[in-house]
Amino acid sequence: MYLYTRKEDALTRVPEELLQRFGKPQPAMVLVLTPERKLARASATRVIECLDDPGYYLQLPPTGEQDAEQQLIRQLNAKL
Repeated sequence: MYLYTRKEDALTRVPEELLQRFGKPQPAMVLVLTPERKLARASATRVIECLDDPGYYLQLPPTGEQDAEQQLIRQLNAKL
């Protein structure tokens, strides 16, 4: 699970209930996010919109169906 926030906001705009369910956050990375930036599981434009309102973006782990699709892609790429 990843929780995107603006660096200057830190976790101040994240609802307390979400923070309690999320657990203790650990910094993973700092990104310069532009609409053109490619993200693995989300649209950069959508993340930017959510950072404006409500002030955060929660990226949940992929579902099992997505995992199977990614595994197939990895297998096909390994043959190249």
